[in-house]
Amino acid sequence: MELKKNPKADLNKKSGLFFVIGLVLVLILVWRALELRSYPKDDLPVQIVTVVDNLEEIVPSTETLKLPPPPAPPAAPEIIEIVENVAEIEETVIQSTEINQETVVEEAPLKVEDVVVVEEEEEDVEVPFAVIENVPVFPGCTGRNNDVLKACFQKKIQEHIQKHFTYPDVAVELGIEGRVYVQFIIDNTGDIIQIKTRGPDKLLEIEANRIIAALPQMRPGKQRGRSVKVSYIIPITFRLQ
Repeated sequence: MELKKNPKADLNKKSGLFFVIGLVLVLILVWRALELRSYPKDDLPVQIVTVVDNLEEIVPSTETLKLPPPPAPPAAPEIIEIVENVAEIEETVIQSTEINQETVVEEAPLKVEDVVVVEEEEEDVEVPFAVIENVPVFPGCTGRNNDVLKACFQKKIQEHIQKHFTYPDVAVELGIEGRVYVQFIIDNTGDIIQIKTRGPDKLLEIEANRIIAALPQMRPGKQRGRSVKVSYIIPITFRLQ
């Protein structure tokens, strides 16, 4: 026969209620403990000051100093002598420098020694390669036609770049490639000056600068029969295969 428990004897029936009541009591105790404040007690002695109304002021005795009287001011002279100013003053006459219609201006004779010869300074002119009257002549180019010399110049530049071209080893390892624009000037003596580069990496710019700096001296370009500076721009392409 199976035994049945009395529902009133079940101890776990109200355990949840007891747990909630206990939790509420603990929270109340914690809250009161946090709200409890204590103030420090100042155990300082109390000082009492007694003020007396009837105070007798004691005035110190002083002595009067007897100083001698100040000296009398000097007396004015009885007779005042009047001295006449007999010194003569020389007056300076200032002549007028204004010019009127009656003034005659004498023209000074001009001497040969007074003539200064001013030398005409040559103007530093820079002309682009595309509009120069007489293009710079690359060594080995011949012809009298400006277009022929221009085409020969560009061909020789390309051959020079292909001959002296070297891909930087570090750029190869890093896979750096791109196009570098180089601008330089052929001065009035035919030398290469003022090389400027602009590209995707400094390694490529240095190599392009080295190639252009190795260009030979040329016959300078001319504008109106006078040797002038000629600017030129060329792109150099660095490409890995």
